[in-house]
Order: sequence, then structure tokens, then C-alpha cells
Amino acid sequence: MARRKHFILAIDGGGIRGLLPLRILETLEARLRTQGKTAPFHRYFDLVAGTSTGALIAAGMAAPKPDDRNGAPAATIEDLRRFFEVDAREAFRRRGLLARLVANPSAPFDERYDARPLERLLKERFGWTSIASALTRLVMPAYDIEARTPVIMSNGRESDGGRPEDFYVWQAVRAAMATPTLFEPVRAERIGGAGGERVLVDGGLFMNNPVIAAYLEARKLGWEAEDMVIVSLGAGSELAPRFTYPQAAAWGPLGWLSAKNGVPLVAMASHGQSATTAYAAERVLAEAGVASVLRLDGALPEGADDLDNTRPGNIIELNGAADRIIRDNTSALDRLAEGMSERED
Repeated sequence: MARRKHFILAIDGGGIRGLLPLRILETLEARLRTQGKTAPFHRYFDLVAGTSTGALIAAGMAAPKPDDRNGAPAATIEDLRRFFEVDAREAFRRRGLLARLVANPSAPFDERYDARPLERLLKERFGWTSIASALTRLVMPAYDIEARTPVIMSNGRESDGGRPEDFYVWQAVRAAMATPTLFEPVRAERIGGAGGERVLVDGGLFMNNPVIAAYLEARKLGWEAEDMVIVSLGAGSELAPRFTYPQAAAWGPLGWLSAKNGVPLVAMASHGQSATTAYAAERVLAEAGVASVLRLDGALPEGADDLDNTRPGNIIELNGAADRIIRDNTSALDRLAEGMSERED
């Protein structure tokens, strides 16, 4: 009898565009159900990694539901879809400039969003569970702006075999979503060990596509490359033309960071990093001997690439883009579901 493969999921960052990988996962879960595979969704993945809102999806699948002793995840796929289609309007609620000026005279240079609504949603969903308590292996990148170093938050193993730093899940997800100019950094409390805190921002600054981090974490766990099946989900990497020379030439320093312009510096860096990593991963992971790497992504309609556009019309556009990705990859999703089986632990 063939040995079961390790199934690894890596989800790109993309703000509200995280609806695309979420919809792909919704379809995969449905395909599993039609084949009689009805265990909780996280039971089919050995490791789940996510950046930005990809971290929200990963943590929703992998973190335990607060005060539940039956192994239920913090969020179902339906719960996560509600976040993107409904709750995100509260998390990305824009404050008027006048109200921001009253609260903070430096408002024109402040983050675009008050983080408190998002933090309330995350606390309600994850409670005070920690990454160490996750129901499967969980990986979320962030960046420590005080230590000036990348931080891979996980419940796996360090290179020396030790345990990694532990964080509360809600703070880890909040850090993963702390995109500069949109949300302020997070003071994430380190649980146990030396204690203290890290000041973290979105790991999408250096790793918007976490597939390589997922692979390296798997190797640290002792998994052989030939036993890995990696599923890498994008959030719309093939962007329609948007920025023109006259626009960019007129921006200046503030224009490159302007939310009104779609935060071009962050958007281009995230998109470029995802595309470059996907390109490299296709070759590097194949040469490493990984059994299978499935990358699912697709084009976004023009104007749907903003990280924070929660308007109903944009949600419709994103769902349409997700439908096209699913339609174009229906055979691949069928084969993936057929090959998946529940973890034995």
C-alpha cells in the first residue's frame, strides 16, 4: 500500500482578494464531500501557510475553536467567506478625514484604517488560543520592525530542533494583516519562554507567496520532498494594466504610498514577490524532488486589484474571477480531491 503523502497548503496575501483562494478551497472541500471524505477540512492538510489575509484563512482552518474540546476549527469555510463578503466592510471601514484630524492632527500621514474593528473580529473568532495549540501545522510570516528581521510564526520546529516562539493566534493574524499604510503595526506578545513582545507588520513585505516557507518548515519537520504534495493558491497575480507612466511620474514619494492610488509601492512589491516566488518555486521545488506542486491563480478584472475594496460591486467581480479560476482548473481540483486522505494522527 502506497505511503500517504504530506499535503501542504500555501495561500498568498492579497487583502480582500483573499476571497479568490477561499473560493477555491470551498470548491475543493465540496469535491471531497462528494467523494465521501467528510472529516473536518483541516484533517486533509498536514501544514497550512498563509500571508496577510491568507494567514486569516490558514488560521481559521488550523486554529482550534475557543472553548471547544472536540477538535473543531476556529472557522469553517462558510465563516471565512462571510468575513470577505460581509465582515470585511467593518474591518476596512474608512474614516472621514475630518474625524481623523479631530482624533489625530497627523491623520493625513496616519494609517488608513482604525485597527479596533478588525481586532474585535479576530478576538471573537480566535479568543486567546495560541499557535502552539493549532490542529495542524500552521505557518504565518511577519516582519519585526524593531529587530529588523523576518519572523516565521509557526508551531513546527526551529532549525536546531527547538520550539519556535509562540503567539496568540488573533495577534499573529492581526500582525500578518498589518499592511503598512493600511493598519498600524502590532505588539504581539510572546507566550512563555523569554516573554516580551515583537512589533510586527505584514509578512507580505518580503514573502507574499509563502510556498517556500511552507516547504522549508516541512523539511525541518523531517518530511521528505518526494512525500510532499504542495497546493499553492494565488490571490489574482495576473493583474490587468493599471499604472501608466504619466501617473507614476506625477506621484512623488507620497503618491507611491497613497491609499487613493491603491498603495502602488506595496501593491507592486506584493505582486512582484508572488509572481517571482511562483516562478522560482515551480523550478526549485521540482529539482528538490517534491512529488507535486499545484499552483492555482488567475487574472483579475481591471480595477479589482485593490487590497481594501470591499464594495459589493468589487465582491461580485472577485467572485466572478474565482469562478473562472475554478472552471479552468476543474480537472486539477478533481484529481487533487481524489488523491487526498485524512491524516492518521
